[in-house]
Amino acid sequence: MKITLIGAGNVGFHLGKRLYKKKIKIHQVFSRTLVAAETLGVQVNAAYTNQLSEIDGTADIYILAIKDDLIERVGAQLTQNKKIKKKLIVHTSGAVESTVLAPYFKRYGVFYPLQTFSKSKKVDFKNIPICIDARAKKDIGLLLELADQISKKVYTISDQERAILHVAAVFVNNFSNHLFHIATELCEKEKLDFQILQPLIQETVLKIHDQSPYQMQTGPARRGDRATIEKHLSFLQKYPKYAVLYSGLSESIQLLYQNG
Repeated sequence: MKITLIGAGNVGFHLGKRLYKKKIKIHQVFSRTLVAAETLGVQVNAAYTNQLSEIDGTADIYILAIKDDLIERVGAQLTQNKKIKKKLIVHTSGAVESTVLAPYFKRYGVFYPLQTFSKSKKVDFKNIPICIDARAKKDIGLLLELADQISKKVYTISDQERAILHVAAVFVNNFSNHLFHIATELCEKEKLDFQILQPLIQETVLKIHDQSPYQMQTGPARRGDRATIEKHLSFLQKYPKYAVLYSGLSESIQLLYQNG
């Protein structure tokens, strides 16, 4: 099985290195910036280019690990190569339907690693969920074969299911990370060490391995402790944007447990 990887950003970088580590042949690497293409290409022993016209049609699977708003445009450009039109092309997005590629390819699908990626941070790829789907059953089988080689957690997920997962992922990752940023900023401005909160962050995540987040909810909003909430809001008057967020989240928690 030969893979052509189109995109050398955060997802493409980690995916490419994982495929290479599992001895899956990476035929070509493309990136709009030649430096990025070369950096990854050299690490995975693949040809590299920053010209889509130089992508050839000899790979078995073409993986688009690129920004969501570029997927359809790049897919359309790749169809200029008649050999590629006959191959399986997939994207790695959580939010874009697989059918965005339907006008250009008969064989299309999704190969979505559900994780947050940064080039500077190593990831344990074998435990990253890989969500796959394809138009044809034989291509689902091909993607399952590929995914099983790089991860222990592989799921066949429809476009609709993946879209819902992506919304949920934004809550647990992007929004929670933003809350960590707010806590960091509050500590820095008030001359406190954010590291004091690290054990709490770790315990919060560990608790939901065995119990539901609903059962594990604690804090003043969960208890209905209005006096503490008012104290917090009084402090946050000098941080009005955060006061609004605090109020909204507290109200959401209170409503959930009042109704429960």
